[in-house]
Amino acid sequence: MEVPKIFESEYRFCEILWENEPVTSSELVRLCSEKLEWKKSTTYTVIRRLSERGVLKSEDAVVTSLVSREDVQSAESAEVVERTFSGSLPSFIAAFTRKKNLSEQEIDEIQKIIDSYKD
Repeated sequence: MEVPKIFESEYRFCEILWENEPVTSSELVRLCSEKLEWKKSTTYTVIRRLSERGVLKSEDAVVTSLVSREDVQSAESAEVVERTFSGSLPSFIAAFTRKKNLSEQEIDEIQKIIDSYKD
């Protein structure tokens, strides 16, 4: 299943959903008002749009996600690598690390990820 595109403001909404789900729509309205300074109508509009795109479901005033944070992050990352680096993960990593000094812990974590694909 292809992960639907989620835009910046929708992603911030989804972060609230992922942290609190399952959550009632009225509680989501309160949280979005508090954290995003959204009006009630904005929250309900986003719930409707994301429901139509298969990102979440709202049944009996309870909202739950249909896609995980990890799936969305993975799809977004893959899109950036494809669009900006012609699909080359090594080019992306080289560009990313050129301006950022990696800690020993980060290097170890990356190495573990690479090693897990070798087995």
